[in-house]
Amino acid sequence: MQFLAIARRRVEAFTEAEVAELLPAEAARVRELYALGTVRAIYSRGDVPGAVVLLEAADAAEAGAVMESLPLCRAGMLEVTILPLQPYRGFAGT
Repeated sequence: MQFLAIARRRVEAFTEAEVAELLPAEAARVRELYALGTVRAIYSRGDVPGAVVLLEAADAAEAGAVMESLPLCRAGMLEVTILPLQPYRGFAGT
């Protein structure tokens, strides 16, 4: 099942310098999840600091655990919303 994770960096609580310390580990973890097929796509947000992540997971709990495995999330630097996705019904021919 696919999920969309919308993450916003908590700029009101953490400085750029604090975030920068964790960015190499964050990128390494995202690359690892991408190689596993768990992260299908990831984009930086254009409106606020953060990211949008397309995830493959068995359920919402697993999708949440994947996001919690990210160093920025573990440090409390991200606010994350996870949305379950369903196939577009227009492709079913109905």
